[in-house]
Amino acid sequence: MARVRSLNEGTQSVNAHPTEVDCFYQTVIDGDGNKLIHLTTFGSDDRRSNPKSSQSIQLDEIRARELIRVLQRTFNLD
Repeated sequence: MARVRSLNEGTQSVNAHPTEVDCFYQTVIDGDGNKLIHLTTFGSDDRRSNPKSSQSIQLDEIRARELIRVLQRTFNLD
């Protein structure tokens, strides 16, 4: 659980995940008054325990704009 400080293309070997999860988003304000988007994923349907937060990240406006550009390039949305 952390605020994303950089967004860079990775080089590790990854595959598509076999399960799906739900993701919730909220807007939060940090101590300096900056708006952040907070994303939290919850355990997959196969999880044995009750649904609970698995991972969360926060993006400031700069990182959000970077992510938008990455998504546009990846999915040819321009």
